[in-house]
Amino acid sequence: MQPYELTIQEAAQHMADGSLTAVELTESSLDRIGEVEPALNAFVTVTGEAALRQAEEVDTARRAGVPLGPLAGIPIGVKDLYDMAGIPTTSSSRVRADYIPDRDSAVVDKLRRARSVLVGKTHTHEFAYGGITPTTRNPWNTGHVPAGSSGGSAAAVAAGECMAGLGSDTGGSIRMPAAACGVFGIKPTYGLVSRRGVTSLSWSLDHLGPLTRTALDAAYVLDAMAGYDSGDRASADRPPVHYADGVIGAAGGDVDLRIGIPQNYFTDRVQPEVQEAVERAVEELVGLGATTVPVEIPFADEFAAVSRLIVGAEAASYHRTMLRDRADLYTDQVRTSLETGSLVMATDYIDALRIRALIQDAWKVMFDGVDCLAAPVSPIVAPPVELGPIEWPDGTVEESARAIGRFSAPANQLGLPAVAVPVGIADGLPIGMQLIGRPFSELPLLCAAAAYESLSPVRRPIDVCVH
Repeated sequence: MQPYELTIQEAAQHMADGSLTAVELTESSLDRIGEVEPALNAFVTVTGEAALRQAEEVDTARRAGVPLGPLAGIPIGVKDLYDMAGIPTTSSSRVRADYIPDRDSAVVDKLRRARSVLVGKTHTHEFAYGGITPTTRNPWNTGHVPAGSSGGSAAAVAAGECMAGLGSDTGGSIRMPAAACGVFGIKPTYGLVSRRGVTSLSWSLDHLGPLTRTALDAAYVLDAMAGYDSGDRASADRPPVHYADGVIGAAGGDVDLRIGIPQNYFTDRVQPEVQEAVERAVEELVGLGATTVPVEIPFADEFAAVSRLIVGAEAASYHRTMLRDRADLYTDQVRTSLETGSLVMATDYIDALRIRALIQDAWKVMFDGVDCLAAPVSPIVAPPVELGPIEWPDGTVEESARAIGRFSAPANQLGLPAVAVPVGIADGLPIGMQLIGRPFSELPLLCAAAAYESLSPVRRPIDVCVH
């Protein structure tokens, strides 16, 4: 096994016992990047020299007996929405090709303090406004998309280019690529992770979180990312939770969750293999002690319109000046989406916010009877790069780029935590299940994901050749 194939937990143990150095681990990661990047194009920028300097500092500190945490020396890819001082934050767009921040985002600063090794900036769908990440390919099959918008981070983690990737999720952009690339991803509760220094798509829907190869690794990274920040007005001031310790402590125990099984919305127009894989995963959790409760999803017909109006108006507001001055530098798809958003009337935007409040109230009632929902992340596996339409058995024709994100919007509208868990394979491509919980229930969701993983491990995506 090469060092880049290790999980965060395994690598941290090897570095602690002296059988692996941070420099060796970083060199392995950088070599892997050199090997697979021509096929994947997951990275906008690789910061190899800086990464090796960071790794050398970790090794020096370890030799000096400095106490180090589990992320010390761990190679991490940073989605190219997060500011890193002195490194371009392009948002995978020509519009910001010349933008070089002079300070780190709040999360990057936290990872530096944890002595992580930042190996580069990963591709996003331009300004995170889309669900396929067109610059990047899926490591399971490079004829398919990695989903998005955090497709670069998901592909990089799946292919072994880094051990964790930072993502953002406005309408599913952590969970969709996690599912498409066969890795774990968590969209935390709104306000748990500071968004300061991260390019916004829709400020009332934006969430930040990690993508990793295991549930425990996601907990390690979330430990570093979470916490109150007075510089983010939406930041939640809450006592810290030690997610990794909680997951480790729960290992081998019962999954004491009431899992809501949706009877509508998440069951509409789903690839049969996807639905079956999620049902099998739920059965595994029941075998570990969980119970199931059928639930009706309230306001199911409103999700799409509410998301479209809120994202459209908020994104158009954020991009107003850039769109006026540099419209020709946007891709056609994103420019059209922004121009459409600028036409949203204030009354329609306010109505969407009011409907969202009604949905939040209705979901609170629904969650009185369950601890979480289990549902597919996406109704389909990762579509081909050509993105042809899907014809469902009921005669409905749906664009695959739209279908892939159909199930992910509710958790963003409601600010709820959601964990993406790999649960199977169809047509050689991964299937993902999402567990959506009450606000600030990240720990029990991660524990359930880890319990499922220990019982029914899916092949590590790193075992799949990039082809």
